[in-house]
Amino acid sequence: MQANNTITAVPGIEVGHSTDLKTATGVTVINLPEPNLAVFEARGGAPGTRETALLAPSMKIETIQALVFAGGSAFGLAAADGVMTELASAGRGHPTPAGPVPIVPAAILYDLFVGENSPPDAAAGAAAYRARSAGPVPLGTVGAGTGATVSKWQGFDNMKKAGIGSAATRVGTATLGVLAAVNAVGDVVGPDGTWITGGPTLQAPEVEGFRENTTLVAVATDARLSKSDLLRLAVRAHDALAVTLRPAHTRYDGDIVFAVSCGDEDADLDVLGEAAFGAVGAAIVSSVREATPLAGIPTVGQGS
Repeated sequence: MQANNTITAVPGIEVGHSTDLKTATGVTVINLPEPNLAVFEARGGAPGTRETALLAPSMKIETIQALVFAGGSAFGLAAADGVMTELASAGRGHPTPAGPVPIVPAAILYDLFVGENSPPDAAAGAAAYRARSAGPVPLGTVGAGTGATVSKWQGFDNMKKAGIGSAATRVGTATLGVLAAVNAVGDVVGPDGTWITGGPTLQAPEVEGFRENTTLVAVATDARLSKSDLLRLAVRAHDALAVTLRPAHTRYDGDIVFAVSCGDEDADLDVLGEAAFGAVGAAIVSSVREATPLAGIPTVGQGS
């Protein structure tokens, strides 16, 4: 049996993709076990999100049903509508007098210059939800990563294909997993400091035409954590993002981390933080290693 080194190694988590290679965009849905706690932190200058205000520590609603990552820029937020419809049909959501209202935070990345510029819609979101599985997550040029690219800050000629990456690790009896949709203006650097795309430079960036980017990260664990604890995990995840994407958190990136606790295992918070740091780095590297060329955009080590 294939070992599962992706986010679905966390018990109860399922992931589904909707992929359109013609339009070079798609949707990734992370279906979550309940109850859970979730937080959100954005450090890029141009995030595109939905329902993230509910994840603040002081808000009434705590459990969410799913996370949605989508291409299509702000248009892609419509994909969450389809996921909500599917969840409501299954009777899942926050209880209200008129019936359950699914809580589905969503975040998007900009891929409109790749393919046919046709953003994913509610039907694509519903399709991704229906395709969900607890098996190893398909990586690379799939789902929200279909039109994702990196290494754009020094111009079009240096751009490389990226996509969906994932990783998982154990911390005692707990499991921590990461899923990333990597669409960065910067280059990808391995944990050992090796430049996987591009290289160090002090030249002024040539980002004209590539001002819209974003890397989306979900960190999930079955360790029992408070929202305050989860915010510490999100901080450490952003640390890893800053190490493996250079530059990161720019005014041209949306750079978002969601952190979710969906279990009751015991684990030391600081050890979990280091596990999150390593898993985020591994997921970002896998997003470019697993990608395949699309729309004339080459991958690392491959032609276009």
